[in-house]
Amino acid sequence: MGVLRDPHGAPTYSPQVRDPAFHNRAVAETGPCGFRTSFVHDEQRAVEIMALGEREAIKDPRLLVQGLIVLALVVAGFVLHPVLRYEPSIVALLGAGLLVAVSSAETGEVLSEVEWPTLAFFAGLFIMIGGLIDTGVIDEVSKALADAVGTNELGGSLTLLGASAVLSGVIDNIPYVATTAPITSDLVHNMGGGSDHVMWWALALGADLGGNATAIGASANVVVLGIAERNRQPITFWQFTKYGLVVTAATVTISLIYVWLRYFALAA
Repeated sequence: MGVLRDPHGAPTYSPQVRDPAFHNRAVAETGPCGFRTSFVHDEQRAVEIMALGEREAIKDPRLLVQGLIVLALVVAGFVLHPVLRYEPSIVALLGAGLLVAVSSAETGEVLSEVEWPTLAFFAGLFIMIGGLIDTGVIDEVSKALADAVGTNELGGSLTLLGASAVLSGVIDNIPYVATTAPITSDLVHNMGGGSDHVMWWALALGADLGGNATAIGASANVVVLGIAERNRQPITFWQFTKYGLVVTAATVTISLIYVWLRYFALAA
């Protein structure tokens, strides 16, 4: 079986593989509960993939090296935050500016690759969360939760984990955690706990895993949907959610059992 190639001799995918209708049909055939029917061997596609040259995908080796060096510096800046006292956003912007300055990439070309709709989406979301904080809504919620939970660590932690998983699927988990962290801090203080208290782990697990439920649950989800749309392989909100809910339900259930066993049932 020969490998399909374009007029320049480079290997390419078959028209069926590149057809969006084929992609949508393949996704529909996976059913609501998983990708079971997708895990089948396709000899034609296997041959095409094996014929691809990974080095051919690198169009500018010099830019690759420059990007890796700047990325290493940015990561180092994140790690050294307690020493440098620079906010992560400042470090990231400095890294972006440095790469543009040292590379030969055109500024206009770089800016055209920025996910502006995604940035606008999160800007609006954070403005809304800031408004809730300034108007006192968050304080009222904190007081209500503190009164309802009291010093019940088991009920409070399991409730926080489950509620965080649900809310993180509706609100992006970054602003959700930024909003809920002060509430969790008040609850931990009322329970006489510290930085390693179970409530913090409940918040982290619920918010992190709950972000897998919907397309807007996590920043990475929104970015991937934008990239897929730009490459003419759109993923709809419900198409993502159909699988995300299954994964989230399974992982959150496991986390609830883990928290109960680790901090209560098996605690010394």
